[in-house]
Order: sequence, then structure tokens, then C-alpha cells
Amino acid sequence: MNKSLCVFILSALAGPWCALADPPKPLSVTESVQIKAPVDRVWAVAKDFDSLNKWHPGFSKDEVVKGTNNTPGAVRALTIKGGPTFTEELLAFNDATHTYRYKIIESPLPLRDYVATFSVKPGKDGTTKVTWVGKFKRKNPAENPPDAENDAAAVKLITGVFQGGLANLKRLLEG
Repeated sequence: MNKSLCVFILSALAGPWCALADPPKPLSVTESVQIKAPVDRVWAVAKDFDSLNKWHPGFSKDEVVKGTNNTPGAVRALTIKGGPTFTEELLAFNDATHTYRYKIIESPLPLRDYVATFSVKPGKDGTTKVTWVGKFKRKNPAENPPDAENDAAAVKLITGVFQGGLANLKRLLEG
């Protein structure tokens, strides 16, 4: 076989593999708020896996549909105000350290592999620091997805959810 035919065959075989885009990269959002209230009071308001709708203005309903509230394995159905419902599973819950971790199971949101941690810690001078951290990837695997489905849109969406919830939690607890 001549050299140029070998190069052509190798190029043809390698071409489809080289054309594959890198998979969506891991993304992360971290938002925190200082609340002028004792940690136990803040935790009492925010800890229940089935109570997000009681303090987050973006949700109209939060209901445990499988398992027991605040027990790993529990699944909740969250309904966005004026929008769809999606499901999340509680992965870990620690009342002593005021922390829980959960993941999205099914969602119309433009992201996947979403896992978040919510924590409530004592701050300075009797305040409380609430931190919400989410790690995820965008759902659309295309190299150049539409603007509403790209990395920036996924980060903006989760940032807005976290900021809206934390701001309202602060407002509720500070009066």
C-alpha cells in the first residue's frame, strides 16, 4: 500500500473521532447570605426537605412523594410558580451540622448531573451564614448550543434560583 493511501485511510478513520466535541464541562454556583438571626432559628425554617416553597418565592409546591422527609432517599416533587414540576432526591441530611445534600432526578431545566449542598452555620455576633452550592453540567452536549442552553445560561439560572431563595429567607427571618 502506498504512503498516501495509508494516510488517507487513517485520516478517514480518525476524522469522526476528532470531530466529536468535548462533553459539557462541570459548572458550579456558590451563593451565601448573612442573616441576623440565631443558627437554630434559621435551620428550623430552612431544614425540611419538603418546605422549600415556604421560604423560596420561586416555588408554589414542595411535596415528598417517596420516602420520609429529611431522610436520605426521600424524593420531593417541586413545582415552579406558573411552571413545571420536577423531582429531587435527598442524598444526605445532618441535623447536627445543619447541612443537607440533594440531586435533581428529572427536570425540564437545561442542566444535568445537578447536585447541591445547603448549609447553615453560625456567623459572627449571633448571625448565621447560609450557603448554597450547586454543581452541574449543561444538558445540551453541542459544542455551540443555543444561548438559552449554554454554560452561561445554566449558571445564570442556578445563580438566580439561589439568590432569590436566600434573599427571601433573609427577609423572612429578619422581619
